[in-house]
Amino acid sequence: MLEECKTAQERWGGVSNIIDRWLQERRTMLVQYTGLANRKDLDGRIPAHSQSVLEFCQILVDYISTGHFEVYEQLVKEGDEFKDTEGLEVAEELYKVIDATTEQILDFNDKYQTPDDLKTIATDLSQLGEQLSTRFEAEDCMINVLHTSHGTIAS
Repeated sequence: MLEECKTAQERWGGVSNIIDRWLQERRTMLVQYTGLANRKDLDGRIPAHSQSVLEFCQILVDYISTGHFEVYEQLVKEGDEFKDTEGLEVAEELYKVIDATTEQILDFNDKYQTPDDLKTIATDLSQLGEQLSTRFEAEDCMINVLHTSHGTIAS
């Protein structure tokens, strides 16, 4: 039994590290988002402003990609390993919410890949903030359902 617990910890402890790194990336992205959202004078003709927008878009896409191609996959794998049918069903519904935000977030990224026209960025950032809030809530719930709930088993 002790060996089984040790094996589970070795197997799923790595998921915690992935999630921790990803949540740190979220924090970094939010700091950049807040910095942009609080600026009232963004001008695409000013190289530093354009660079800030481009850097934000890059970390935004990195965050989204890590979620889709690394974190969610590991969470579902963990749910499968623990035969957590109920958790996987909840996660499937949460993924639909997350997926619905992806297109709009990527549209923002596409629009500002050449940030020479920032006239509507304040409105776009506000709408993006709403999408991110919805997404974070669903992601946090997915982590809770498919990882945190198995913590006592994996420890």
